[in-house]
Amino acid sequence: MTTTSAARLSKTALLAAMGFFFTLVVFNNTTDFDSNYQFVRHVLSMDTTFPNNRGLWRALHPTALHLAFYIGIICWEALNMVLCWLAAIALFRARNAPATAFTAAKRTAILALTSGMTLWLIAFLCIGAEWFLMWQSRTWNGQDAAFRMFTIEAIILTLILIPEPTE
Repeated sequence: MTTTSAARLSKTALLAAMGFFFTLVVFNNTTDFDSNYQFVRHVLSMDTTFPNNRGLWRALHPTALHLAFYIGIICWEALNMVLCWLAAIALFRARNAPATAFTAAKRTAILALTSGMTLWLIAFLCIGAEWFLMWQSRTWNGQDAAFRMFTIEAIILTLILIPEPTE
């Protein structure tokens, strides 16, 4: 096996692993709907942030909004799941192709990983942590997990973007 072949298989395997991760996330969020719904409900309600903080006017209390946010997150995760699997399949199919063809096969991978990073950055770190002050909650704080997932996807995206050698 050449270094190029090993690098291509590595990129493919990492995308498949990310697809597997999102598959488990979607599975967990749909089969144990209420557990993760409670997380979203508490973050949006801001009921565990610092008492009397000046940002409490941002809290959303209607159950319908909590549900809409949660279903939106699950749909975004499902999109990421599908994109990661499609990207892994595209890279696997192009593993023995010329460098230009393998590079072209990276398009879906770039979209998949960018979509995933955007989920963690916008939904969890910007909206959850900063707008709804999730960082103030000891119980309902998903910043560490969101940062971890953003970082993992950023590392994989960086590896994907490494140009292919033209052996």
